[in-house]
This record gives sequence, C-alpha cells and structure tokens, in this order.
Amino acid sequence: MTTRADATRTVNNLGLSTSEAKNVQCFLTDYWGCHGSFDGRLGTESWQAMQRNLQANWGYTGGIDGVVGSGTVKALQRMLADSWGYTGGIDGVAGSGTQAAFKRFAARACP
Repeated sequence: MTTRADATRTVNNLGLSTSEAKNVQCFLTDYWGCHGSFDGRLGTESWQAMQRNLQANWGYTGGIDGVVGSGTVKALQRMLADSWGYTGGIDGVAGSGTQAAFKRFAARACP
C-alpha cells in the first residue's frame, strides 16, 4: 500500500529526460524558490515550486504539496497552452500532448 508520504516523495518527470528535467529545476530555482539539487528528477520540492508558479499565474488552487495530481496538471496545461503549443483539453491528464508541450517548455526553461 502506498501512503500519502510515499506519494509526495515520488519522482514524476512527465516524460522529460534527465537533462530536460534539470532545465526545469534551473527555472524553478531561479524564479520559484526551489532549493533542491539539479539532479534531473522532478520530485516533491521541484513540484512544490512548480505549484507556486501555477498558483501565482495559472489558476492552481490546490495545496502546495508536491503531488502531481489532476489539479496540478490542469494548471500546467493552462501554462503550456499559453506559450508552449499545447492544444489539448484542460483535463488534468498528462498525456502525449501535455508531455510534448512540457518538453518544449523544458528546452527553453533555463538559459
């Protein structure tokens, strides 16, 4: 059985490679208070920083808990639809379209 504590420690790169995830971590460190290492593994601290971004700019209303649930994904989809070519529904499912747009974001996330 997986507990809530186990779920928050889970790494979820949403299809990103290690180097792409490191770019996202760089962005999160520069702009959203992430203090973890650039290890290419989007875990709790990375997703908490992303949730702060999504809460401030993209309508995320859930807790800053680092869990990549449907609310986090919906807000991420809104962000990706704005500038990163996501054209799918805002459905909270991180399918291939969401992952492709997240890759485009990651490619330019950190100079």
